[in-house]
Amino acid sequence: MNLPNYITLTRIAAVPLLIWILLAGGHFQAFHGERELAAALVFVAASITDGIDGYLARKRGQITTMGMLLDPLADKLMIAAAFITLVQVNPSIVPAWIAVIIVGREFLVSGLRSIAASEGFTIEASDLGKLKMVVQIVAVVAAILDHAWHFWPLPVPGDYVFPVHMIALFAIGYTVFLSLGSAVDYFAAFWVKIDKSVTKRRKRRAFILSRPKKFGVAPEELPTQPPQQR
Repeated sequence: MNLPNYITLTRIAAVPLLIWILLAGGHFQAFHGERELAAALVFVAASITDGIDGYLARKRGQITTMGMLLDPLADKLMIAAAFITLVQVNPSIVPAWIAVIIVGREFLVSGLRSIAASEGFTIEASDLGKLKMVVQIVAVVAAILDHAWHFWPLPVPGDYVFPVHMIALFAIGYTVFLSLGSAVDYFAAFWVKIDKSVTKRRKRRAFILSRPKKFGVAPEELPTQPPQQR
């Protein structure tokens, strides 16, 4: 275990905390929106650790097998927990079908990466996938805050407000669009690499089978046992 892995574990530990806060109900009665603010802060803090652990692992040369396993697991757990819980907390912003698309996309990409790893190559994070992650964070925070406030009055002269509800709707819709788009992007990258891998294996097998015979006998036809001594 090292520092990056401990940071990743804190992100995993934040998952049940986030769920408990969002579903706590009567435990947060000090003022309107306290529960939503606490949940949003937990989610933002956990999202920040996603960048910190990777940066520290690369800088310190502490990229480990455990870290490679825990980091994507923590990301998937955090996103799945947030969207599944929001289906119950704020279904007008996050209906069940949206949660299914977003969570299903996470499982699809994880499956593709697992198959790619078993074939000896990796699928790097695409720019579309990175953009999806940023928009996804905004969408979750906005959807959480929208449960308490549709608008935030701004402390400036005039009747200006911060449109939390509109931002939540737009961010959730954009997240769905980017989730589907990045899933297609990852699948295309996977298909190209797996096709090249299969083609390379076929060529190697064809080369082995077509090796020239030595003294009229193919290598695979040569006797495997040495001749008996006379």
